[in-house]
Amino acid sequence: MKKDFVAINYIKCEDHYRERFEQLFATRAHAIDRMPGFLNMEVLKPNEQGEYLIVSHWESEEQFKKWTSSPEFLEGHKRGFEDIRKAREEGKTPPMTSSFKTYQVITH
Repeated sequence: MKKDFVAINYIKCEDHYRERFEQLFATRAHAIDRMPGFLNMEVLKPNEQGEYLIVSHWESEEQFKKWTSSPEFLEGHKRGFEDIRKAREEGKTPPMTSSFKTYQVITH
């Protein structure tokens, strides 16, 4: 039985950054789409204040790990990383933070 692998990135945005964050995804590079083993992705917006969830589905954990260390990963995240870098250089709180957890899909 094939078991898909899911990574969920939990993104906290400063209030002033929410519109920018959504715009980054609306105009994303689609670099992840070129990665072997990538199946699909959903970007979930909270109904109230809370975390955005970026849910990516993969054929395997190994393929997900290859994504996170790939040039495509840097391409897909460079604008957000630049926003964070700029805020830190200016002594400001980063406009967003993220953490992720991984899961095995046991049923569809």
